[in-house]
Amino acid sequence: MTVRSSNDAASIRKRVWALVEPVVAHAGYELVDVRFVTEPGGWVLRVFIDLPAPDPGNEPQDVDLHDCERISRELSALLDVEDPIAQAYSLEVSSPGIDRPLVTPGHFQRFVGAEIKATLVHGVPTPQGGERKNFRGILESVEGDEATIVVDGQPWTFPISDVDVAKIVPDWDDVMAGGRGQVRPRN
Repeated sequence: MTVRSSNDAASIRKRVWALVEPVVAHAGYELVDVRFVTEPGGWVLRVFIDLPAPDPGNEPQDVDLHDCERISRELSALLDVEDPIAQAYSLEVSSPGIDRPLVTPGHFQRFVGAEIKATLVHGVPTPQGGERKNFRGILESVEGDEATIVVDGQPWTFPISDVDVAKIVPDWDDVMAGGRGQVRPRN
């Protein structure tokens, strides 16, 4: 099977997610995202992992190169056996980075209070009769599959299942002070 469209890439993403999530979890990590993209050098399967959320009062830890190498070896073996992608590709395993993607309701719940950017596939209705697909604001709450983000004082609620891309907006002041830069305190 040759990937011809973004729908094919999305289908591959779902298949790979289902295969790799149990392996990543068994190794003690959290699967953050899976992306199958084409680049000038060919197709790349990117798997983003993180350490689970720490218990309250404990400092969060970061994924390092050793963690990525370990998971890469395990996933390479699994993907060679299961062969969910018929064409040639490169596997990259990495940390989610400072602008961490938010994919699942659990990811959104974990980062309530953070500033995020989100782009929706279909959008939500606006009072003017149109629809809005792009948001940047404070993630205020998560209830089931719905997230509420406050943009310029106005709350917007959208289904997490409609998110195309959502990421943390880094707090660079916190990073420069030695922090993780992922959650800003509420004012």
